[in-house]
Amino acid sequence: MMSFERLTEQHSSLALKVALRIIRAWQASPHQACQILRISPSTYRRASQVRSAGRRLDRDQQQRIGIVLGIHASLRTVFSNQANVTGFPSLKNANAFFRGRLPLEIMSQGDMISLYETFKHIDQLRHLGEA
Repeated sequence: MMSFERLTEQHSSLALKVALRIIRAWQASPHQACQILRISPSTYRRASQVRSAGRRLDRDQQQRIGIVLGIHASLRTVFSNQANVTGFPSLKNANAFFRGRLPLEIMSQGDMISLYETFKHIDQLRHLGEA
């Protein structure tokens, strides 16, 4: 996967806020955001406000944030239109992996494998554009 260094409290809080901003742009519900990042509704509310909310994020949660940022980066590389960057996760996809489901639906199942596999399939789109 990716190399991983534990984030400081300040970086963790900032990364969580950025990941939530991205997930909200994907039109995810608060429940879906909590499932994707494996955070509690109270952490979601704190991070959505001005208060610091990332100081107690564990390694799994930090990795999930990194995957969300990776998905966003891949989508920005694949699409030049911002509407496609934010809209892709909430559109049905006929790809064999997605089988007509929304990428957001798969990511919000809550398990790391679904989130990571979604990232891998979206990242493959980036590599197809380079060919």
